[in-house]
Amino acid sequence: MPSEIAIIAALPREIAGLVRGTRADAALLRDGIHLHRVAGAVVVAAGMGAARVTLAVEAAMAASAVTMLVSTGLAGACTAELQAGEVAEASLVIDAKTGERFETASASQKPCVLVTTEAIAGVREKARLAGSYAASLVDMEATAVARLARAHGLGFRAVKAVSDAHDFELAALGRFVGKHGSFRTGAFALHTALRPQAWAKAAKLGRDSNRALSALHSALRALIAEAR
Repeated sequence: MPSEIAIIAALPREIAGLVRGTRADAALLRDGIHLHRVAGAVVVAAGMGAARVTLAVEAAMAASAVTMLVSTGLAGACTAELQAGEVAEASLVIDAKTGERFETASASQKPCVLVTTEAIAGVREKARLAGSYAASLVDMEATAVARLARAHGLGFRAVKAVSDAHDFELAALGRFVGKHGSFRTGAFALHTALRPQAWAKAAKLGRDSNRALSALHSALRALIAEAR
């Protein structure tokens, strides 16, 4: 098998623009694992949370002679220095639960701390992470990828798209996590439709996420080209 990088995301939406024109491995789809191949990389999304990300990494390593794991997808900003719609690469990833720290092979000279938590972070939690860890970003999966990279002697990078600013919060997002760590978009849309007070925030989150993912896919294409 050729040596490739493995790009690991949580949701299929987070990789859709990168894998457009390819088909997911049909055998893995039964288990909610979306594995695609693009030139120079295997790209996998298997759901939110550490357990699902572990399945994604295992699938990638079974499919290719992987040399580097790249954690990617949407993340929240913890400080005003990062705005929704931007892309940032972490230089250090910290597990908020265990305190473990993982340095990355970041190509950027600018320090950027990403903290992984077990739930979607609201405004108060973002502020706490910024104060406790000097965090710039928060996500739910990066340390699981980092831990697996370390265990297997692989390189590790974390490139994230900022979906929400440090002062943005949309309540109850966590309740829409479904089977296989998916996001129940239909249920969320119905919940929001019945609450007019949430329409503006939901629309903003959608716009900012789409803009961020477009920039993210461009950054990932450049990363793949750089690694080839």
